[in-house]
Amino acid sequence: MISAIVRTSFRALRRDRGAFILTFVLPVAFFSIFAVIFSQSRNGANKVSVAIVDEDQTAASRRLVAALEHEATLNAFTAPKPKKDQPASAPYTADTALAGVKAGDFQAALIIPKGFSQNPISFGPRKPGVDQPQIEILHDSSDPIAVQIVGGMLQKVVMTSMGDLMADQGMKFFGEAAGGLTPEQKKNIDADLARLRQLQERNQQNPTATADQSQSALVAFKVRDVVGENKKSPMVSFYAAGIGVMFLLFTASSAGGSLLDEADSGALDRVLSSHVNMTTLLAGKMVYCTMLAFSQLCVMFLWGWAVFHLDLFAHLSGFLVMGLSTAFAVANFGMILASLSKTRAQQGAVGTLLILTMSAIGGSMFPRFLMPESMKLAGLFTINGWAIDGFTKVFWYDEPVSHLWQQVGILLAIGAVLFFVARRFARRWESA
Repeated sequence: MISAIVRTSFRALRRDRGAFILTFVLPVAFFSIFAVIFSQSRNGANKVSVAIVDEDQTAASRRLVAALEHEATLNAFTAPKPKKDQPASAPYTADTALAGVKAGDFQAALIIPKGFSQNPISFGPRKPGVDQPQIEILHDSSDPIAVQIVGGMLQKVVMTSMGDLMADQGMKFFGEAAGGLTPEQKKNIDADLARLRQLQERNQQNPTATADQSQSALVAFKVRDVVGENKKSPMVSFYAAGIGVMFLLFTASSAGGSLLDEADSGALDRVLSSHVNMTTLLAGKMVYCTMLAFSQLCVMFLWGWAVFHLDLFAHLSGFLVMGLSTAFAVANFGMILASLSKTRAQQGAVGTLLILTMSAIGGSMFPRFLMPESMKLAGLFTINGWAIDGFTKVFWYDEPVSHLWQQVGILLAIGAVLFFVARRFARRWESA
């Protein structure tokens, strides 16, 4: 009897496509997405983009820049990449690098100050009253991983490519601490340093040696947050947008599925037999879904404002534009999902699979700035990706509404195309 019950249950599962998808397809899809994200990140596919500004312009600073450019973990550059058939761009300055980080063109900027070569390595405590130049790392605090990688790689590069300078500074510090060196000792040390410099020059173009990457302050540097430094709750807007868009998709899917319920109950035939045609009916359902999704988004952001100090009303115009555009796109996602599905169970299963997959790829579950480039590109094929990018521009970068034209245009285009396709597939109800 038990074996008969087991066989019957498996047959029922095989016939129920929705349950089959949720049982087997959805876990495999999620495993594949996150396996791609983390495996490529570990293999170095997700490099940190960092602009380098060399204000010192000495042999020591140029060696440091060259070593950073050869570091496999970093995508380091000193000037914007020239466009096709155009002359090379001027090197970055402190001001243009600052503007680039604020605009999101790259994740961080590293500024080597004037006077760096006079004391590039720090041994022992800093001397009081001595103005020792420090390397400055500018970064966007919405990506806390990037600055840690840049700081760690800076220490590594110094140890692997500037060994002679480390030895020179170490001997100076040792001599001061020991009360001075004899002339013979200085002569021997100078000879050893000369041989070390020759070795460093031969290996300068191939800095492949490994070393400890701890933040041991061999190179003095300071970190400056140039985006979001004055925000009370800097990441609240990101999570409100990410989680909000994901649940908006579920809401639109459920609301759009009412078409299938009406078709099963016969209510849809009675509506179409009146003066209402299918285009009007779909448009009405779409407007309702848009209003419902936008209301849900308003509640979430108002909760963020009241409880987590989200700066909502200072960005009200941007929120309204992005909120309505996002709601329009997700509402039409619900429409096409209902028009393509044959049963409510199928619509629920397929909708769950698509929504969770889009949310994982689009950044609702895992920040896109931590994803490898292939996954970032895949996120542009989701509603989540464009919506989160737009809300990030509004609440994080404080950009005006005029700078949202790309995100708004894409979301409106997605909504319009989905509505047109949904109307085409909804003809089956008219002919039934």
